[in-house]
Amino acid sequence: MSLTAAPAMPAAVVPAAVRAPREVDNRSTYISFGLAYVLGHGAAALSQSGNGTPVLDLPGWLPMALLGAGLATGTVLATRAALRAQRDASGPEAVTGQLLGAAWVTAFVALFLVITGLAATVDNPDIQSLLWPTGSGFVVGLLYVAEGAARRNPLHYTLGTWLALTSTGALLLGNPAFYWVLTIAGGGAYAVAAVLEHRRLAAIPA
Repeated sequence: MSLTAAPAMPAAVVPAAVRAPREVDNRSTYISFGLAYVLGHGAAALSQSGNGTPVLDLPGWLPMALLGAGLATGTVLATRAALRAQRDASGPEAVTGQLLGAAWVTAFVALFLVITGLAATVDNPDIQSLLWPTGSGFVVGLLYVAEGAARRNPLHYTLGTWLALTSTGALLLGNPAFYWVLTIAGGGAYAVAAVLEHRRLAAIPA
């Protein structure tokens, strides 16, 4: 009588734990973009007037310089915040965060190419001063909508929707109303969002 060894059972495969990303703190990004709106668009609004007499006689380059500095700083902060939140994450969540962070660079490079190309082909000296404010607001707004949906953050999503609509809708107005709408509607929205973001993060369990 022979004894037959029982077949070895396959070792159980334990799936690797998928770590979720940390919450993204958007306060510094909101403040930076808010200052860009208030200082950049505010300076543009004050330097123009419907009756031909500006409130302040500012250099023509100053509003765009203030706006550009604020947008560049905000873009860097937004990209760093997204990547920092994904530093300890793994799995699909980590890939999503990395792609969202890279999307900021891609979007603004594409916007720069579009506006520069149009300025070179269209004979209108004011086209860049119009397209950069509304284009940047539109791009940032859509990025916020995408990030808000991916991170399930209604505040981020709502802010993005507001920015995209007000930035493009302001084109229907003439100067200086165009810049006043961007200053008040955009800068005010960022100020409110920064306060609500603080409350949102405080309500999240440690």
